[in-house]
Amino acid sequence: MEDVPSESRLQVKRIGRWFLYCIIVGLLAGCASSFFHLILNVGHIFFLNWLAGYNFHHPAGEEALIKMVHHPLRPWLLWCLPGLGGLITGIIVWKFCPDAEGHGTDAAIRAYHFEDGYIPFKVPIVKTIASFFTLGTGGSGGSEGPICHIGAGVGSVFAQKMNLTPREMRILMAAGLGAGIGSIFKAPLTGALFAAEVLYQDPEFEAEVIIPTTIAAIVAYSVFCTFFGWDSLFHAGDYRIHSALELIPYTGLAIAASIAVFIFVKMFWGIHDLFHKFPIPPWVKPAIGGLITGTIGLFMPEVLGFSYGFLQQGFYQKVAGTKLFSVSLGKIAATSFSIGSGGSGGVFGPSVVIGGCLGGAVGALFHHLFPEIVHSAGPYAVVGIAGFLAGNSNIPITAIIAVSELTGSYHLLLPSMLVCSLCYFLCRNWNLYREQLPNTLASPAHKGDFFTDILQDIRVKDIFNPHKVTAVLPEDMTLAQFRKFFRQTEQRYFPVVDKQGRLTGIFSINDVRNCLFDHELDDIVTMKDIAREQIITTTPNEDINTLLRKFTLRNIDQIPVVKEDEPTVFMGMISRREVIAFYNQTLNNLKENIAKKNKQAVGF
Repeated sequence: MEDVPSESRLQVKRIGRWFLYCIIVGLLAGCASSFFHLILNVGHIFFLNWLAGYNFHHPAGEEALIKMVHHPLRPWLLWCLPGLGGLITGIIVWKFCPDAEGHGTDAAIRAYHFEDGYIPFKVPIVKTIASFFTLGTGGSGGSEGPICHIGAGVGSVFAQKMNLTPREMRILMAAGLGAGIGSIFKAPLTGALFAAEVLYQDPEFEAEVIIPTTIAAIVAYSVFCTFFGWDSLFHAGDYRIHSALELIPYTGLAIAASIAVFIFVKMFWGIHDLFHKFPIPPWVKPAIGGLITGTIGLFMPEVLGFSYGFLQQGFYQKVAGTKLFSVSLGKIAATSFSIGSGGSGGVFGPSVVIGGCLGGAVGALFHHLFPEIVHSAGPYAVVGIAGFLAGNSNIPITAIIAVSELTGSYHLLLPSMLVCSLCYFLCRNWNLYREQLPNTLASPAHKGDFFTDILQDIRVKDIFNPHKVTAVLPEDMTLAQFRKFFRQTEQRYFPVVDKQGRLTGIFSINDVRNCLFDHELDDIVTMKDIAREQIITTTPNEDINTLLRKFTLRNIDQIPVVKEDEPTVFMGMISRREVIAFYNQTLNNLKENIAKKNKQAVGF
């Protein structure tokens, strides 16, 4: 019972340390997302409004940080600004950090699975600057991809500075990722779930990152909202479902969203692969993509930038269904060229706009055809976001929560669940995130976890036999006395104690082999002279995974067991052979139990 308080204190200390780490990552990510949001808004006002004369709308939950002015529209600037931004982005990225190219989330997923969560320090800095020029000049993209990469970089760099283990670095990297997206979208639960769900294609969460990411996202969200207000990003009406018949047209929405997902994914990656095959300098490619985006913007300026203000008008039902549909297609094309060509921006934000506009268009059509069932197109715009996100990103659970947090509407969970489930299953073969792996078993980050988990569940006290006799030698025993003792024992490791019985050293037969039969040293050398003072020990509550690492540290076969709070009180010896035998037996028992359960499950 004496060991329990010590183990409890260690657990409390470990939890407190992790809580502090998550708070620090959340603070850093919140500050990074606040700065990123600020400079992007400044870029939109300066480039699109002041220079090009384009008056765009803001979503209801986002106030204009700088007052827009009413200049005459300058179409030639509206056309060339995205190209200029792409050119500057290309030069910055390919000169200083090619890893900052693209939509960012894929890079963070790759770092989690294959690079132990390691992201170089320069990536968040270059990603911030490059994204400012891509998005600030009117490129069609979202802020979430860059902030995912930036937030993940913040968490990774912090873990590097603290000299944490690869597993701890992965967790803090994911915490930064979730904190970044949760803060900039004012949706902390979305951020936490996104970071845990986006890593895999199957509907599977990375369990070990959920709590750290939740803590970091809460902190980052609080920091961000302190500067920019606490309203949800969009405002939607108090939409509710009143009849089971309404689920029928929502099924039609799921089919339409799945078709749009197919078009978006094929177009995005088709353009991405085509640009990467062009035999031209890589820094020129984002400029070409930007010019094509600007050309689309000449005819449809609503696709430039984030387009969140236009979607907000759709929620207010101030836009015709045909206009919503055309903007959804234009946004697909503009995003594919802006980001697929090598520009720096995200695809989550455009997916919100595309899904919302498409949903509003489908809702307007059904309202025209079946006004007695579909009373308004507004709720279809809300649910369309969820379905499109679930289909193109393999995040059905996150998508359901995201649409509620983004719009502040929690009364459409039922149709959102239906549409997200259908879109997820219909779109399994198409995905915007190529770095996603099927499941945890396929991730190199979890290689050997099953073996480690078993070892961590076994304690030294489960194997150690305190009644097994081990001779201890007094420090003042001479070499001659030891020679007589050695002839009568099969012991290979010899603990040495002082006059008070405290453990002061240990040696093996290999340490004494060279001088054992040197009779000139018989009365000169004592056990204190031979013993190693730096003793590798273990305690009854230590897990076997840690113990095995100690065995390999000096390639030793036996280790002394000492009391938890009294490291000089010798309790006995434990051998590597005993540990391996116990593990093999435990593994065999586990396999037998699984086999029995499988037989019972099939009725044998």
